[in-house]
Amino acid sequence: MSLPLTPATAAILTLPPLLWAGNAIVGRMVHELVSPFALNLLRWAIAFVLLLPLAAGALSPRGSAWQHWRQFALLGLLGIGCYNALLYLALKTSTPLNVTLVGSSMPMWMLAIGRIFWGMAVSRRQLLGALLSMLGVAVVLSRGDAHQLLALRLVPGDLFMVLATILWAFYTWQLSRTTVPQDLRSNWAAFLLVQMVFGLLWSALFTGAEAALGDFHLAPGWPLAAALLFIAIGPAILAYRFWGLGVQRSSPAVAGFFGNLIPLFTALLSIPLLGQTPRPYHGLAFALIVGGIMVSSRRS
Repeated sequence: MSLPLTPATAAILTLPPLLWAGNAIVGRMVHELVSPFALNLLRWAIAFVLLLPLAAGALSPRGSAWQHWRQFALLGLLGIGCYNALLYLALKTSTPLNVTLVGSSMPMWMLAIGRIFWGMAVSRRQLLGALLSMLGVAVVLSRGDAHQLLALRLVPGDLFMVLATILWAFYTWQLSRTTVPQDLRSNWAAFLLVQMVFGLLWSALFTGAEAALGDFHLAPGWPLAAALLFIAIGPAILAYRFWGLGVQRSSPAVAGFFGNLIPLFTALLSIPLLGQTPRPYHGLAFALIVGGIMVSSRRS
């Protein structure tokens, strides 16, 4: 049962999409400097080093975390090892427009997975909210012109984003269903750090496979270093912290609707980067996406 969506919870769930919009832009900018799985591994390795001083005790051999290693291994696989690696891979082989459009299916996947695997009821309000939210995304992507959407063509890379979206929905539900000691659950740094341990193992495995297939490449330099520092602090540590907190304070289904703010934030961030000016369709898209969030989270 979800809790009411308060302004504070809404603010908490709005920050991750903003940071992940920056992650998509930066990931696209550096795709020629580093291969996708290597980028994901380096990102989380830096995040691990930065977070370690805050929660090193959680990795003690006598700590309670290791009694629940299977749950943390699953969280590390879904949220750290797979999702962002597949996102970076999609950005390499597909266009940001297509990737964002595929990602806008997140609310539907959240509702479907919750219903199928955890028996969560899906209300008409939630379905209506999902449709409104996805319509808002379509307005952003089409720039207010329906012909733009009709001209879209899916490419093989979009399949990676479909898989990434499904795995993220599983990760978000698993966050709310994981049973770990309260002292570990209440310490966000420790809870995320243990996930990182397993996530890094999965990421290293995937990067090794990437190298074995001859797809690994790395061009060290300040541009890549700056990009890695940003995506390690913002889209990794801070975004995952606030996403987990937002899921705790609402529900996975409600949180999923906030993911559709990513394409809107991506469009808005392109204004200062690309010298574009705001358009009326930005306001319409914002109204539809927020309307979808409000409709889906209202109680009968």
